[in-house]
Amino acid sequence: MRDDPDVRPPRLLPTLAIALTFVSALWAWPVPAPHPIARPFIAPETPYSAGHRGLDIRADAGVEVRAPAAGVVHFAGFVVDRPVISIRHAGGVLSSFEPVEPLVATGDRVAQGDVIGTLLPGHCTTPCLHLGARIDGEYVNPLLFLGGLEHAVLYPLD
Repeated sequence: MRDDPDVRPPRLLPTLAIALTFVSALWAWPVPAPHPIARPFIAPETPYSAGHRGLDIRADAGVEVRAPAAGVVHFAGFVVDRPVISIRHAGGVLSSFEPVEPLVATGDRVAQGDVIGTLLPGHCTTPCLHLGARIDGEYVNPLLFLGGLEHAVLYPLD
């Protein structure tokens, strides 16, 4: 049974992967402070339904955008009509940034805090950085990595 190619090990639940990743490394903010949120992460009800699969952070056009954590540039180029950068981090985590003029290329290694590009206008009515985060392909709230979410505390019912 172990050698059967149709038998695959169970996949970690996304919440477990999030917890493991959060404990292992906290991200740095990709743009300078302050970090006013123009639009929060809004989880879609299903993978194909409406939602906001990232965090819009107000920042001045032209500011340097920095890698929030170490990784390898997964993509640096255009998606439809806007420049996007994605970085693959440890633990199946992928961060994405738009609209950002890339100063890196696919395959480049980056350390936390390295400049990866320059913020361009065009995503929000006033300049903002759209920061996305995925774990094993599933979108999650980037605030999980930035330390902006309170941990849930469960109390016994009795």
